[in-house]
Amino acid sequence: MATLLLVDGSSYLYRAFHALPDLRSPSNAPTGAVYGVISMLRRLESDYKSDYRAVVFDAKGRTFRDDWYPEYKAHRPPMPDDLVAQIEPLHACVEALGWPLLMIDGVEADDVIGTLARAAAAAGIETVISTGDKDLTQLVDDHVRLVNTMSNETLDAAAVLEKFGVPPERIVDYLALVGDAVDGVPGVEKVGPKTAVKWLNAYGSLDGVVANADRIGGKVGENLRKHLDFLPLGRKLVTVACDVALPLAVTDLAPRPHARERLAELFAQLGFRTWLREVEGGAAAADAAGPATAVLEQTSSAAPDRSGYEAILTPAQLDAWLAKIGQAQLTSLDTETTDLDPMQARLVGISFCIAPGEAAYLPLGHVYAGAPDQLPLHDTLAQLKPWLESPQHRKVGQHLKYDRHVLSNHGIELRGIVDDTLLESYVLESDKSHDLGALAMRHCGLETISYDEVTGKGASRISFAQVALEQAAEYAAEDADVTLRVHEALAPRLAAEEKLERLYRDIELPVAEVLYRMERTGMLIDGASLTRQSDELGRRMLELEARAHEAAGQPFNLNSPKQLGEILFERQGLPVIKRTPTKAPSTDEEVLEQLALDYPLPRLILDYRSVAKLKNTYTDKLPKMVNAATGRVHTSFSQAVAVTGRLASSEPNLQNIPVRTAEGRRIRSAFIAPSGCRIASADYSQIELRIMAHLSNDARLLEAFARGEDVHRATAAEIFGVTPLEVGPDQRRAAKVINFGLIYGMSAFGLARELGLERAAAASYMERYFARYPGVARYMEETRQLAKEKGYVETVFGRRLWLPEIRSSNVGRRQGAERAAINAPMQGTAADLIKLAMIAVQGWLDDARMESKLILQVHDELVLEVPDAEIAAVRHELPRLMGGVATLAVPLLVEIGIGANWDEAH
Repeated sequence: MATLLLVDGSSYLYRAFHALPDLRSPSNAPTGAVYGVISMLRRLESDYKSDYRAVVFDAKGRTFRDDWYPEYKAHRPPMPDDLVAQIEPLHACVEALGWPLLMIDGVEADDVIGTLARAAAAAGIETVISTGDKDLTQLVDDHVRLVNTMSNETLDAAAVLEKFGVPPERIVDYLALVGDAVDGVPGVEKVGPKTAVKWLNAYGSLDGVVANADRIGGKVGENLRKHLDFLPLGRKLVTVACDVALPLAVTDLAPRPHARERLAELFAQLGFRTWLREVEGGAAAADAAGPATAVLEQTSSAAPDRSGYEAILTPAQLDAWLAKIGQAQLTSLDTETTDLDPMQARLVGISFCIAPGEAAYLPLGHVYAGAPDQLPLHDTLAQLKPWLESPQHRKVGQHLKYDRHVLSNHGIELRGIVDDTLLESYVLESDKSHDLGALAMRHCGLETISYDEVTGKGASRISFAQVALEQAAEYAAEDADVTLRVHEALAPRLAAEEKLERLYRDIELPVAEVLYRMERTGMLIDGASLTRQSDELGRRMLELEARAHEAAGQPFNLNSPKQLGEILFERQGLPVIKRTPTKAPSTDEEVLEQLALDYPLPRLILDYRSVAKLKNTYTDKLPKMVNAATGRVHTSFSQAVAVTGRLASSEPNLQNIPVRTAEGRRIRSAFIAPSGCRIASADYSQIELRIMAHLSNDARLLEAFARGEDVHRATAAEIFGVTPLEVGPDQRRAAKVINFGLIYGMSAFGLARELGLERAAAASYMERYFARYPGVARYMEETRQLAKEKGYVETVFGRRLWLPEIRSSNVGRRQGAERAAINAPMQGTAADLIKLAMIAVQGWLDDARMESKLILQVHDELVLEVPDAEIAAVRHELPRLMGGVATLAVPLLVEIGIGANWDEAH
């Protein structure tokens, strides 16, 4: 029987954009959506042979549903500029690949697809619809099935029933009840999928639900009865029209030959090098073969060739691979483990790759019924240990800091690390995703096996030790293989950029070593002190809750935004400052901060939230996170998260403990030094202001720092026209807010709110500031212009901070990017400096054979655990070392404190 293949292009377009949003062409144009859609079309063309086919997109402009219901899709955000820019080249690629492209004015893509599917069925043609849109499941029947290339899911009638709980013919009723927030079609309030399925199974259909509405009790029944008048229109809106007038027939949709010259031109413009080689190299084959699929069928799958993978199960295999990795110039290495926590994880297996496609997995701990025999863990690691610990055998991996911890848990210190693909990607493209699957797709055009595919998801997830060995070997060997391929793609790009190569070699790779050692050391905490504080915070929460109930005039759940909104805006009549996407009055922290200036209840809520966060995040949690083997808390530092280069701390996050409150400082005091040691804290003073002075080259700022003046007092003197001695506390505070606010792009409105001034007064302060510091004003304007020209800004050390929204037509997004352009070089340079400081301090500790240890980094601060005998040396050397890591136009000042705990030292 003939087959029609219909592709929901509009669905694919958005999915591809959000999956691969950051790909760029050689001219820096966005290409992620184009790449993603074409990849899916290639896969479909290979997997589903069809006699007729088409890619269907929504046309611009109104449709008949807008006439029925003016709110239909009315609140959808505008299409992102980076997506708009890809529509034209995507359409050109689709047509050059020989796919008929359909956009019918006044009709949505779903309706075109529905009409074609029904026409095909009438002509005895089977239809396969490729989409991720649940609305189209209503079309499934004996002649129509759905496929989702993203999830490898195929839906026939039985699968629709299993997935949604209702058959295809009840999907419209189901959608009418639950609504469609994306399209602006309201459902019955508080009715989700489970309730809708329960009602439809109980009463047979939407008409049955309506007929029995009076029998449904509770709030949800009341909501149904309120919604009865809208339900007929709601059902009409979500019903795919299958009878729209089309200017063509199914038989007009035969595939056409590839336009090879046009494809080559497009792929070259878009930077799709692999596909370009296929088109150019496959021309002769295509001429001989004739069919339109000839070029694409040369590489029918985007997955790597796994035929060269091997599972190491015998001593002979192990010996052979020991010889291979012993002779290899570079080996890609990866571990599979029992746990994501690096300090707790144990080995399940190790994979190696010595050349693209030549990889192996060594299973060591798969335990499940019927698992094949594996080499013994202890003896096998003993054989591997000399190679793993050899600095002469060069190794590359993806996020090797984690693998180092895992191997260290088994008494092995991994050496010979020369490259890390996570850090290569981060230095080259800090604003993009750095997980291995994304890197493989972006740089090698390879679609990899995901962790979820082998272990499952959610409650049904199994540990990797339970994964069938054949499947585990393919997944793990692919990881090592793809890592090597990604490295081979990224290394030349880094080598071609001298500043980025230096940033990678001299900062990111060395600091990964320091971070590993810091994580391994951990911090000692006083658990009993935290438990006592937790009890006190609990009592404080009860007290604040009682006061909030009193201020509200009734009890309510302080953790319920809905109940809080009802109290604040309906009962107390407070002004609504902003609304949530569902149009409810917002009760977020920014709103409460503004309301708290004039009303008592919002302040009580903020105080309650602050105390609850301390209790839940720190005083309750930290004592439970002590590692049983070390007696310490071990945070994890992430290098490849913040685009500015700043490190991130997690599990636990030790960088966000508040220091402005007594409760926050008391938590810091629970981080203690062991007997015979003290805690040392070394902090760069006003580092971002100093960087601003360096970057702006403003004469007055440079002079103030050169003289060692109080810069905030000097700024106040300039703004208010007084001598430094005449500056009052309020004037200094205003100057401090301006100094730091400008770094973060604060507006006159923001300054007025921060200082409690009229906007005109705040604007006047800013005008005077820029009049006195013209270099700062010039720097800010030049930086904005440079960012627009290049699409990025740089730190002093050459780190690129990409700003994809800097040319956006959306004013809010563009202004946000402009503020980031001004701040990012300062914050990024500060991040580079503290990393250089960590490297310098650790180098000194090693060279001098000190017992002191770096244990924490928080923004511009380093924390050390110092034996009493080394306190004098640390106090003397740290300011010198940290102040000497770079030469700026102003001196780098470092302040150091010593104490029995972190709070005393800070």
